[in-house]
Amino acid sequence: MKKIIYWLIIILVVVSGLLFANGKIKNEVSKKASSKPLTAAERASEMKRWEASPDGVKYKKWEMSPQGKKVFAGVAKIRRQVKDYTNMQAIVTSLSLPPGSKLGFGMMVKINGDDYILSFGPENSDRNLKLNNQFKQLHNLKVNDKIILKSHGVSVAPKYAYPIVSGDFVAQDGKIIYKHIPRKGGC
Repeated sequence: MKKIIYWLIIILVVVSGLLFANGKIKNEVSKKASSKPLTAAERASEMKRWEASPDGVKYKKWEMSPQGKKVFAGVAKIRRQVKDYTNMQAIVTSLSLPPGSKLGFGMMVKINGDDYILSFGPENSDRNLKLNNQFKQLHNLKVNDKIILKSHGVSVAPKYAYPIVSGDFVAQDGKIIYKHIPRKGGC
Protein backbone atom coordinates (compact mmCIF):
# COMPACT_ATOMS: atom_id res chain seq x y z
CA MET A 1 0.00 0.00 0.00
CA LYS A 2 2.86 2.38 0.84
CA LYS A 3 4.38 1.79 -2.61
CA ILE A 4 1.11 2.68 -4.36
CA ILE A 5 0.75 5.92 -2.37
CA TYR A 6 4.40 6.75 -3.04
CA TRP A 7 3.96 6.27 -6.81
CA LEU A 8 0.73 8.28 -6.85
CA ILE A 9 2.46 11.19 -5.11
CA ILE A 10 5.38 11.08 -7.58
CA ILE A 11 2.98 11.02 -10.55
CA LEU A 12 1.00 13.91 -9.04
CA VAL A 13 4.18 15.98 -8.57
CA VAL A 14 5.40 15.30 -12.12
CA VAL A 15 2.01 16.10 -13.72
CA SER A 16 1.54 19.28 -11.69
CA GLY A 17 5.09 20.38 -12.60
CA LEU A 18 4.38 19.84 -16.29
CA LEU A 19 1.10 21.73 -16.09
CA PHE A 20 2.75 24.61 -14.25
CA ALA A 21 5.59 24.80 -16.78
CA ASN A 22 3.17 24.63 -19.71
CA GLY A 23 1.05 27.46 -18.29
CA LYS A 24 4.12 29.60 -17.78
CA ILE A 25 5.21 29.09 -21.41
CA LYS A 26 1.75 30.01 -22.72
CA ASN A 27 1.77 33.22 -20.66
CA GLU A 28 5.19 34.21 -22.05
CA VAL A 29 4.03 33.60 -25.63
CA SER A 30 0.86 35.64 -25.17
CA LYS A 31 2.82 38.56 -23.68
CA LYS A 32 5.11 38.65 -26.72
CA ALA A 33 2.25 38.39 -29.20
CA SER A 34 0.30 41.25 -27.64
CA SER A 35 3.09 43.83 -27.82
CA LYS A 36 1.88 47.20 -29.07
CA PRO A 37 3.20 48.74 -32.28
CA LEU A 38 5.80 51.44 -31.80
CA THR A 39 4.72 55.06 -31.71
CA ALA A 40 6.18 57.56 -34.18
CA ALA A 41 8.57 58.89 -31.53
CA GLU A 42 9.73 55.36 -30.63
CA ARG A 43 10.24 54.54 -34.31
CA ALA A 44 12.28 57.71 -34.82
CA SER A 45 14.36 56.88 -31.73
CA GLU A 46 15.00 53.33 -32.96
CA MET A 47 15.92 54.64 -36.41
CA LYS A 48 18.44 57.12 -34.95
CA ARG A 49 19.93 54.36 -32.83
CA TRP A 50 20.26 52.09 -35.88
CA GLU A 51 21.80 54.89 -37.98
CA ALA A 52 24.45 55.34 -35.28
CA SER A 53 25.31 51.62 -35.35
CA PRO A 54 28.14 50.38 -37.63
CA ASP A 55 25.62 48.84 -40.06
CA GLY A 56 23.60 52.05 -40.18
CA VAL A 57 26.68 54.18 -40.84
CA LYS A 58 27.76 51.79 -43.58
CA TYR A 59 24.29 51.91 -45.19
CA LYS A 60 24.13 55.73 -45.05
CA LYS A 61 27.59 55.94 -46.62
CA TRP A 62 26.48 53.60 -49.43
CA GLU A 63 23.24 55.55 -49.87
CA MET A 64 25.21 58.76 -50.54
CA SER A 65 27.77 57.10 -52.83
CA PRO A 66 27.41 57.35 -56.64
CA GLN A 67 26.49 53.63 -56.76
CA GLY A 68 23.77 54.08 -54.11
CA LYS A 69 22.37 57.16 -55.85
CA LYS A 70 22.25 55.21 -59.14
CA VAL A 71 20.33 52.37 -57.45
CA PHE A 72 17.81 54.76 -55.88
CA ALA A 73 17.37 56.56 -59.23
CA GLY A 74 16.49 53.18 -60.78
CA VAL A 75 13.93 52.58 -58.04
CA ALA A 76 12.40 56.01 -58.66
CA LYS A 77 12.03 55.26 -62.39
CA ILE A 78 9.72 52.28 -61.80
CA ARG A 79 8.13 53.25 -58.47
CA ARG A 80 4.85 54.32 -60.08
CA GLN A 81 4.48 51.11 -62.10
CA VAL A 82 5.25 48.98 -59.04
CA LYS A 83 2.82 50.95 -56.87
CA ASP A 84 0.04 50.64 -59.46
CA TYR A 85 0.99 47.03 -60.35
CA THR A 86 1.04 47.84 -64.07
CA ASN A 87 2.90 46.24 -66.95
CA MET A 88 6.60 46.97 -67.42
CA GLN A 89 8.40 46.00 -70.60
CA ALA A 90 11.76 44.39 -69.95
CA ILE A 91 14.56 42.76 -71.90
CA VAL A 92 16.46 39.83 -70.41
CA THR A 93 20.15 40.80 -70.25
CA SER A 94 21.54 37.86 -68.25
CA LEU A 95 20.14 34.53 -67.11
CA SER A 96 22.13 34.59 -63.88
CA LEU A 97 22.35 36.91 -60.91
CA PRO A 98 25.50 38.79 -59.87
CA PRO A 99 28.18 36.55 -58.29
CA GLY A 100 27.63 35.84 -54.61
CA SER A 101 23.96 36.79 -54.60
CA LYS A 102 21.65 34.98 -52.21
CA LEU A 103 18.31 35.95 -53.74
CA GLY A 104 17.34 32.51 -55.03
CA PHE A 105 16.32 32.16 -58.65
CA GLY A 106 16.44 35.27 -60.78
CA MET A 107 17.87 37.04 -63.80
CA MET A 108 19.04 40.45 -64.91
CA VAL A 109 16.66 42.60 -66.96
CA LYS A 110 16.70 46.05 -68.51
CA ILE A 111 13.64 48.26 -67.89
CA ASN A 112 13.50 51.77 -69.38
CA GLY A 113 17.24 51.64 -70.09
CA ASP A 114 18.31 50.67 -66.55
CA ASP A 115 19.48 47.29 -65.29
CA TYR A 116 17.54 45.51 -62.52
CA ILE A 117 17.73 42.22 -60.70
CA LEU A 118 14.50 40.28 -61.25
CA SER A 119 14.19 37.91 -58.29
CA PHE A 120 11.68 35.10 -57.87
CA GLY A 121 12.85 33.71 -54.53
CA PRO A 122 14.03 30.23 -53.61
CA GLU A 123 13.80 27.74 -56.43
CA ASN A 124 13.83 24.62 -54.26
CA SER A 125 10.37 25.16 -52.87
CA ASP A 126 8.54 21.96 -52.03
CA ARG A 127 5.29 23.75 -51.21
CA ASN A 128 3.82 23.47 -54.68
CA LEU A 129 4.70 21.48 -57.80
CA LYS A 130 2.99 24.07 -59.97
CA LEU A 131 5.56 26.62 -58.78
CA ASN A 132 8.40 24.42 -60.02
CA ASN A 133 6.67 24.08 -63.42
CA GLN A 134 6.49 27.87 -63.70
CA PHE A 135 10.19 28.13 -62.92
CA LYS A 136 10.81 25.66 -65.75
CA GLN A 137 9.10 28.07 -68.15
CA LEU A 138 11.31 30.88 -66.86
CA HIS A 139 14.38 28.71 -67.50
CA ASN A 140 13.38 28.66 -71.18
CA LEU A 141 13.98 32.41 -71.50
CA LYS A 142 17.03 33.54 -73.45
CA VAL A 143 19.15 36.68 -73.42
CA ASN A 144 17.47 39.53 -75.38
CA ASP A 145 13.98 38.03 -74.94
CA LYS A 146 11.32 40.70 -74.42
CA ILE A 147 8.98 40.11 -71.48
CA ILE A 148 6.19 41.92 -69.69
CA LEU A 149 6.42 41.88 -65.92
CA LYS A 150 4.48 43.13 -62.93
CA SER A 151 5.76 43.51 -59.42
CA HIS A 152 4.45 44.45 -56.00
CA GLY A 153 7.87 45.38 -54.66
CA VAL A 154 11.27 46.79 -55.41
CA SER A 155 14.06 46.86 -52.86
CA VAL A 156 17.69 47.84 -52.48
CA ALA A 157 20.69 46.35 -50.73
CA PRO A 158 24.23 47.74 -50.46
CA LYS A 159 25.52 44.33 -51.55
CA TYR A 160 24.01 44.78 -55.03
CA ALA A 161 24.67 47.48 -57.62
CA TYR A 162 21.12 47.18 -58.97
CA PRO A 163 17.59 47.56 -57.59
CA ILE A 164 15.90 44.23 -56.83
CA VAL A 165 12.47 43.75 -58.41
CA SER A 166 10.39 40.91 -57.01
CA GLY A 167 8.87 38.92 -59.85
CA ASP A 168 5.14 38.49 -59.35
CA PHE A 169 3.99 38.11 -62.96
CA VAL A 170 5.86 37.49 -66.22
CA ALA A 171 4.43 37.15 -69.71
CA GLN A 172 6.08 36.62 -73.07
CA ASP A 173 4.33 36.98 -76.43
CA GLY A 174 0.96 37.34 -74.70
CA LYS A 175 1.41 34.06 -72.77
CA ILE A 176 1.76 34.02 -68.99
CA ILE A 177 4.92 32.13 -68.09
CA TYR A 178 5.01 32.91 -64.36
CA LYS A 179 2.51 34.09 -61.79
CA HIS A 180 3.38 34.27 -58.09
CA ILE A 181 1.31 31.87 -55.99
CA PRO A 182 0.56 33.51 -52.62
CA ARG A 183 1.12 31.46 -49.49
CA LYS A 184 -1.96 29.98 -47.91
CA GLY A 185 -2.86 30.91 -44.35
CA GLY A 186 -0.15 33.50 -43.92
CA CYS A 187 1.16 36.86 -44.90
